[in-house]
Amino acid sequence: MHPLIAEFIGTAILLLMGSGVVANVLLPGTKGHAGGLMAITTAWALGVFCGVVVAGPYSGAHLNPAVTISLGIVGKFDWALAPGYMLAQLGGAMMGSFLTWSMYRDHFNLEKDPLLKRAPFCTDPAIRNFSTSLTSEVIGTFVLILVILYIAGAKLEDPTGTPIGLGSIGALPVALLVWVIGLSLGGTTGYAINPARDLGPRIMHQILPITGKGSSDWGYSWVPIVGPIIGCALAAMLYLLVGS
Repeated sequence: MHPLIAEFIGTAILLLMGSGVVANVLLPGTKGHAGGLMAITTAWALGVFCGVVVAGPYSGAHLNPAVTISLGIVGKFDWALAPGYMLAQLGGAMMGSFLTWSMYRDHFNLEKDPLLKRAPFCTDPAIRNFSTSLTSEVIGTFVLILVILYIAGAKLEDPTGTPIGLGSIGALPVALLVWVIGLSLGGTTGYAINPARDLGPRIMHQILPITGKGSSDWGYSWVPIVGPIIGCALAAMLYLLVGS
């Protein structure tokens, strides 16, 4: 499998599971309606697990531009490959959210609240304050990237030179990390901690023919992009400062 295809498929699986659980919990008439925060955070974490299992052996399973950027900063990923990786992640996120909408289309049609129609696609702050929302995304992504770097050792090769990246740590530790971030730090913004995870589905919300969907809230969209970029850069710099 080509690394870019792996990133596309892995990110699509991540978003299908993640967007899917939000749709299942929030939209009316589903079997999982009102399942709550535990269901949402657990499924997002296991969505990461699924994506890493598929993509890990072929691309390193970044599945997140913040991971790609941080590995570039610490010198463990070729910057020339970064644009392709991030475009594949964005495309995969769009595909995953499209599949979620296709599956739950009848339930989207039943929902009257445009905010709940948008929720399976992209994040939204609990309290609309750009500075605190940005801080939340910075902190959440900082924790994600710093722990990933220490779990993985930021190494993209095994002793034989085979590219394995973050897949070398196995999928479970990263899934547990995303789970605890969701439970502990996800209450303010919905913990995007991944620019592609928010931007790709937000684009799909904009272009899909969703009845009564309302605004895609582009005024807020910069927060889950800029916050994770700042957070991942800070984590990478701290990793370089204190050493592996």
